[in-house]
Amino acid sequence: MKLPIIRQAYQNADEAKLEAALEVLEAISEARGLSEEELNVIGELITNICGAIEVHGMVNSGMKASEALNAFAQKVMGSIDK
Repeated sequence: MKLPIIRQAYQNADEAKLEAALEVLEAISEARGLSEEELNVIGELITNICGAIEVHGMVNSGMKASEALNAFAQKVMGSIDK
């Protein structure tokens, strides 16, 4: 997870575009012949896109974008610490 990438994705793509990209990446990840490195890159992209979708949801619920990004980062960091 990289917050600058999530911020960029949130700012430049709406939820529908992010969900479409997510579907494509998930389909590609199921292809045969991908190396572990390629799967790791796809997984990182999926994680960042899911984060941007979650930030969109928080903003749609009334949270400011900066607060939503910080809340998402804190949520992830909190889950890592457990």
